[in-house]
Amino acid sequence: MKSVSRKAVLDSVFQGNKQEAIAEGVGTFILVFAGTGAVMVNQISGGAVTHLGISFVFGAVVAALIYATGHISGAHFNPAVTLAFWASGFFPRRKVLPYILAQLVGAIAASALLLIALGSVANLGATLPLKGNWLQSLVLETVLTFILMFVILGSGLDRRSPIGFAGLAIGLTVGLEAAFMGPITGASMNPARTFGPALVGGIWQHHWVYWVAPILGAQLAVLVYRQLSNGFRDFK
Repeated sequence: MKSVSRKAVLDSVFQGNKQEAIAEGVGTFILVFAGTGAVMVNQISGGAVTHLGISFVFGAVVAALIYATGHISGAHFNPAVTLAFWASGFFPRRKVLPYILAQLVGAIAASALLLIALGSVANLGATLPLKGNWLQSLVLETVLTFILMFVILGSGLDRRSPIGFAGLAIGLTVGLEAAFMGPITGASMNPARTFGPALVGGIWQHHWVYWVAPILGAQLAVLVYRQLSNGFRDFK
């Protein structure tokens, strides 16, 4: 009976959203596997990947995944982005929970596989505030996610933007933000990306920062872009 009831619960949660949820789970898995994997390989190899290399990996995999799955799920891969799309009125409430659950499961699976394959190195690519300065990271992660969400809205949804360049613009934004702020905050901008390594590696120091700041930053971007788009009337 328990297995039947669990299946019924899962079916009710993902009903009508299975393809989108699978795309979000697989996409987030690939994002975390490639990005945090680069962090781990960099330590194993004595710095062969380099910090800029890690930043490039994060940006490149995000761009690739947007082009690969954007037409299926919208390519969120990030609970803060999903909540921001919902707040802006372009994403139905019934899909919020399935998307976030799929993103978290994908991130956990990626971190678990990396632990098995590479061992417990580099904190599994976990994001931690530099020297434990949570306030600094809270402010900076809020700003970083604001910038990211601002670019997502402007390049991906606004009908006035050039067509077909959203993946490139968003990927470049992730890469450049990781390049210049990664050493301070880890440049997560994504609760799922942080949650996977934290859960699998048991690394929870200041973990709340990487939920509060990205969600806050993304919501602020929605408020600002609402003003720039005539209440989103300029969107598709």
